[in-house]
Amino acid sequence: MIGRFQVMATLQAARAYVLGYSLEEAKSFGLNRAIFYAAAKRGFKSMKGVRGEIKLPKWKLIHKFPKEEIEKIEKNIFVERLGDEMAYCVKLGDRKYFLIGDDLQTPEDFKKQIEDRFKGKFEEAWKEAIEIVKSYDKGVLLSQRYFYEAVYKPRRDELAEKWSQLAKSP
Repeated sequence: MIGRFQVMATLQAARAYVLGYSLEEAKSFGLNRAIFYAAAKRGFKSMKGVRGEIKLPKWKLIHKFPKEEIEKIEKNIFVERLGDEMAYCVKLGDRKYFLIGDDLQTPEDFKKQIEDRFKGKFEEAWKEAIEIVKSYDKGVLLSQRYFYEAVYKPRRDELAEKWSQLAKSP
Protein backbone atom coordinates (compact mmCIF):
# COMPACT_ATOMS: atom_id res chain seq x y z
CA MET A 1 0.00 0.00 0.00
CA ILE A 2 1.18 3.49 -0.82
CA GLY A 3 0.56 5.93 2.00
CA ARG A 4 1.01 9.62 2.62
CA PHE A 5 4.65 9.01 3.61
CA GLN A 6 5.49 7.60 0.16
CA VAL A 7 3.51 10.37 -1.55
CA MET A 8 5.40 13.05 0.42
CA ALA A 9 8.79 11.47 -0.30
CA THR A 10 8.04 11.10 -4.02
CA LEU A 11 6.69 14.64 -4.46
CA GLN A 12 9.54 16.15 -2.41
CA ALA A 13 12.10 14.21 -4.48
CA ALA A 14 10.41 15.42 -7.67
CA ARG A 15 10.48 18.98 -6.30
CA ALA A 16 14.23 18.79 -5.62
CA TYR A 17 14.87 17.18 -9.01
CA VAL A 18 12.90 19.84 -10.89
CA LEU A 19 14.82 22.52 -8.97
CA GLY A 20 18.15 21.14 -10.18
CA TYR A 21 19.28 18.43 -7.78
CA SER A 22 20.71 15.22 -9.24
CA LEU A 23 18.42 12.19 -9.06
CA GLU A 24 20.44 10.72 -6.13
CA GLU A 25 20.37 14.01 -4.22
CA ALA A 26 16.67 14.46 -4.93
CA LYS A 27 15.86 11.01 -3.56
CA SER A 28 17.89 11.74 -0.43
CA PHE A 29 16.06 15.05 -0.01
CA GLY A 30 12.64 13.50 -0.62
CA LEU A 31 13.12 10.78 1.98
CA ASN A 32 14.60 13.32 4.39
CA ARG A 33 11.58 15.61 4.13
CA ALA A 34 9.11 12.73 4.47
CA ILE A 35 10.87 11.59 7.66
CA PHE A 36 10.99 15.18 8.93
CA TYR A 37 7.26 15.80 8.38
CA ALA A 38 6.31 12.44 9.88
CA ALA A 39 8.38 13.30 12.97
CA ALA A 40 6.92 16.82 13.11
CA LYS A 41 3.44 15.33 13.07
CA ARG A 42 4.37 13.31 16.17
CA GLY A 43 6.06 16.30 17.82
CA PHE A 44 9.61 14.96 17.24
CA LYS A 45 9.09 12.60 20.20
CA SER A 46 10.96 9.68 18.69
CA MET A 47 13.78 11.56 16.98
CA LYS A 48 17.14 11.97 18.66
CA GLY A 49 19.35 14.74 17.35
CA VAL A 50 16.65 16.67 15.46
CA ARG A 51 16.71 19.61 17.84
CA GLY A 52 20.06 21.04 18.78
CA GLU A 53 23.42 19.66 17.76
CA ILE A 54 23.54 16.72 15.39
CA LYS A 55 25.62 13.83 16.66
CA LEU A 56 26.39 10.90 14.41
CA PRO A 57 27.17 7.76 16.40
CA LYS A 58 29.57 5.58 14.49
CA TRP A 59 27.45 2.47 15.01
CA LYS A 60 24.69 3.94 12.81
CA LEU A 61 27.02 4.72 9.92
CA ILE A 62 29.28 1.67 9.91
CA HIS A 63 26.85 -0.40 7.84
CA LYS A 64 26.75 2.26 5.11
CA PHE A 65 30.27 3.68 4.92
CA PRO A 66 33.88 2.62 5.45
CA LYS A 67 35.63 3.91 8.59
CA GLU A 68 37.66 6.53 6.71
CA GLU A 69 34.44 8.07 5.35
CA ILE A 70 32.77 8.30 8.79
CA GLU A 71 35.18 10.97 10.04
CA LYS A 72 34.65 13.01 6.87
CA ILE A 73 30.91 12.80 7.37
CA GLU A 74 31.10 13.95 10.98
CA LYS A 75 33.32 16.93 10.08
CA ASN A 76 31.44 18.06 6.97
CA ILE A 77 27.83 18.47 8.06
CA PHE A 78 26.24 21.69 6.83
CA VAL A 79 22.81 23.22 6.36
CA GLU A 80 21.46 23.04 2.82
CA ARG A 81 18.65 25.34 1.72
CA LEU A 82 16.07 24.61 -0.91
CA GLY A 83 14.24 27.90 -1.13
CA ASP A 84 13.16 28.74 2.41
CA GLU A 85 13.44 25.14 3.61
CA MET A 86 16.59 23.91 5.29
CA ALA A 87 17.96 20.47 6.09
CA TYR A 88 21.20 19.06 7.39
CA CYS A 89 23.43 17.72 4.66
CA VAL A 90 26.85 16.21 4.02
CA LYS A 91 28.78 16.11 0.77
CA LEU A 92 30.45 12.82 -0.15
CA GLY A 93 32.38 12.97 -3.37
CA ASP A 94 30.33 15.09 -5.74
CA ARG A 95 26.93 14.21 -4.17
CA LYS A 96 24.97 15.70 -1.30
CA TYR A 97 23.20 13.40 1.14
CA PHE A 98 20.66 14.66 3.64
CA LEU A 99 20.43 13.52 7.22
CA ILE A 100 17.97 13.58 10.07
CA GLY A 101 19.18 12.95 13.56
CA ASP A 102 21.73 10.17 13.39
CA ASP A 103 20.96 8.78 9.98
CA LEU A 104 21.82 9.68 6.38
CA GLN A 105 19.12 9.22 3.79
CA THR A 106 20.65 7.50 0.77
CA PRO A 107 19.15 6.60 -2.61
CA GLU A 108 19.28 2.98 -1.41
CA ASP A 109 17.11 3.93 1.58
CA PHE A 110 14.71 5.71 -0.78
CA LYS A 111 14.50 2.54 -2.88
CA LYS A 112 13.76 0.36 0.18
CA GLN A 113 11.28 2.70 1.86
CA ILE A 114 9.58 4.24 -1.16
CA GLU A 115 10.25 2.64 -4.55
CA ASP A 116 9.90 -0.98 -3.43
CA ARG A 117 6.37 -0.24 -2.17
CA PHE A 118 5.35 0.40 -5.79
CA LYS A 119 6.08 -3.22 -6.79
CA GLY A 120 8.01 -2.31 -9.94
CA LYS A 121 5.70 0.57 -10.94
CA PHE A 122 7.62 3.45 -9.37
CA GLU A 123 8.71 4.94 -12.72
CA GLU A 124 5.07 5.62 -13.65
CA ALA A 125 4.42 7.38 -10.34
CA TRP A 126 7.72 9.26 -10.65
CA LYS A 127 6.78 10.60 -14.10
CA GLU A 128 3.43 11.75 -12.73
CA ALA A 129 5.11 13.41 -9.73
CA ILE A 130 7.51 15.27 -12.04
CA GLU A 131 4.60 16.50 -14.19
CA ILE A 132 2.68 17.64 -11.11
CA VAL A 133 5.66 19.54 -9.73
CA LYS A 134 6.53 21.09 -13.11
CA SER A 135 3.00 22.49 -13.35
CA TYR A 136 3.71 24.90 -10.47
CA ASP A 137 5.52 28.22 -10.46
CA LYS A 138 9.08 28.13 -9.16
CA GLY A 139 8.02 30.40 -6.27
CA VAL A 140 5.65 27.69 -5.02
CA LEU A 141 8.40 25.08 -5.25
CA LEU A 142 10.85 27.26 -3.32
CA SER A 143 8.40 27.79 -0.45
CA GLN A 144 8.10 25.08 2.19
CA ARG A 145 4.62 26.26 3.14
CA TYR A 146 3.29 26.78 -0.39
CA PHE A 147 4.66 23.45 -1.58
CA TYR A 148 2.95 21.68 1.31
CA GLU A 149 -0.33 23.60 0.97
CA ALA A 150 -0.61 23.78 -2.84
CA VAL A 151 1.17 20.69 -4.16
CA TYR A 152 1.13 17.97 -1.49
CA LYS A 153 -1.89 18.51 0.75
CA PRO A 154 -4.67 18.79 -1.87
CA ARG A 155 -3.69 15.55 -3.62
CA ARG A 156 -1.99 13.41 -0.95
CA ASP A 157 -4.95 11.04 -0.43
CA GLU A 158 -5.85 10.93 -4.12
CA LEU A 159 -2.26 10.01 -5.06
CA ALA A 160 -1.98 7.47 -2.23
CA GLU A 161 -5.10 5.73 -3.54
CA LYS A 162 -4.11 6.02 -7.21
CA TRP A 163 -0.54 4.85 -6.63
CA SER A 164 -1.74 1.99 -4.39
CA GLN A 165 -3.92 0.79 -7.26
CA LEU A 166 -0.97 1.20 -9.65
CA ALA A 167 1.21 -0.96 -7.35
CA LYS A 168 -1.49 -3.66 -7.24
CA SER A 169 -1.96 -3.77 -11.01
CA PRO A 170 -0.36 -6.60 -13.01
